[in-house]
Amino acid sequence: MFSNISINQMNNSKIVVKQILGDFIQNLPPSQEYLVLSFSPSSIPLRQRWRNNCLSADFLADYLSTFFLSNGGRQPDMAKQAEVKSAVSYIANELLENGMKYSTKMSPFPISIQIHLNPDLIIFQLTNSIPADKTQQFQSQIQTLLNSDPSELYIARLEQNALEENNEESGLGLLTMLNDYGTKLGWKFESISQSAEIAVTTMVQLAI
Repeated sequence: MFSNISINQMNNSKIVVKQILGDFIQNLPPSQEYLVLSFSPSSIPLRQRWRNNCLSADFLADYLSTFFLSNGGRQPDMAKQAEVKSAVSYIANELLENGMKYSTKMSPFPISIQIHLNPDLIIFQLTNSIPADKTQQFQSQIQTLLNSDPSELYIARLEQNALEENNEESGLGLLTMLNDYGTKLGWKFESISQSAEIAVTTMVQLAI
């Protein structure tokens, strides 16, 4: 439901599901708590937006961690809160950076991040638009990620990045989510009518 709200902000354009890759939940389970933040990719320069990503990610992490209590729900579970804050902050920051980096420049469509808290699962959704002609390349990269051993691919990326000093596309963020946090990843690609852009929603499922 919340995904549709974010997409409907895209000039109320007609959205058509095009392809789903990986572990993507189309009908989200009811959440105890959820939070949605939206950004305009054309409102401020990208580099300035990157500086704000950490603040947004930390806000999401601080907000969500307050729901982890102990002693019958009367006191904060400090250890659990610290664990959740660290994971949520990292994942949210990586998603926001990818969204800002790869979104269509000067697009009228918003970038939105949603976070849903369930009894044993935190679900992140990052929705942004990309140029339609970049879709095939992106989906190919996703297939490589899904069909490879995350640990081996992580090492290979490290070696590749060491050889390519000016490489700005490290690709380590998603691999770190898989290797260090045991997440599940999924993507939904949707065409936007009367537009040369594709709406992409990246989903990250974090077990808690």
